[in-house]
Amino acid sequence: MKKASAGFLLSLLTFMGCAQPQEKEAPDNNTLLWKISGNGLTKSSYLFGTIHMLCADDAGLSDNMKRVIRKADEVYFEVDLDNLVEMFAVMSKMKMKGDTTLRDLLTEADYEKVKAYFETKGSMLPFSMLETYKPILALSTVQESSMKCDNMAMMEQVIMEEAKQTKKKIKGLESMAYQAGVLDSIPYKVQADQLVSYIDNMGKNKNEDAELEEMMTAYKAQNLQQLEELMMKTDMGIGNFTDVLLYNRNRNWVAKLKELLPEKTLLIAVGAGHLPGDQGIINLLRKAGYTVTPIENKLSSAKEI
Repeated sequence: MKKASAGFLLSLLTFMGCAQPQEKEAPDNNTLLWKISGNGLTKSSYLFGTIHMLCADDAGLSDNMKRVIRKADEVYFEVDLDNLVEMFAVMSKMKMKGDTTLRDLLTEADYEKVKAYFETKGSMLPFSMLETYKPILALSTVQESSMKCDNMAMMEQVIMEEAKQTKKKIKGLESMAYQAGVLDSIPYKVQADQLVSYIDNMGKNKNEDAELEEMMTAYKAQNLQQLEELMMKTDMGIGNFTDVLLYNRNRNWVAKLKELLPEKTLLIAVGAGHLPGDQGIINLLRKAGYTVTPIENKLSSAKEI
């Protein structure tokens, strides 16, 4: 995952002189980077699929992606990750409504099991606070801890750090308060039961371990079709709320992008699961009249876009 030599890139650009840089499409659609054009746009924008947590060694940016960040006027994530004021203000919305806690949702045995897990493994927040938060947030921390690597990275953070080097504005497609509120649409009891089930099966369910590994492999291979197939394999619990977690938000984002795209060159970086499928962002943008084309995103690529 070494980036191409800066000297080679400089030589390439100098050699090309005034020639128009050529965009290179991904030959097999296996890419996380997509160009948005057409439908009257005078400037192209770009769409990138992130994953919220992965092994740090895999969290690299291709040369094409770095160029997109440099040419973008603004970078949009699902939420404005650079807004610390909003981040602190929304902390209270992470809690379950009505002073509900995990103890209210679980049997005494299951509650003690979850409590013992977090007190043994440790977490960023004390269990006394974590048990008041929506259980899906606790579940996400358990899933992250099960990944087999020493250091973790947040793909959005990697992109944001690159964007800040050229002082790009960071914005969000939705507010953190809205995103936190989405989780209220999933019954707390369902979330809590999923948390217990995951802890029960950690290291025991070979299929579950294999699915997580398969998901990471598909992301690293930039195979959106396979990612969609893996997501759709979920048959119970939270998987029943795909409309709430994915499709409704996709429609909201595309409606907002229709207003934003004519004005500037944007990089829109959202979870890769939002991109593929009939109700994914790529297809929704195409239905709205835009041309969405796959752009090569190999980490070792020195191709200009």
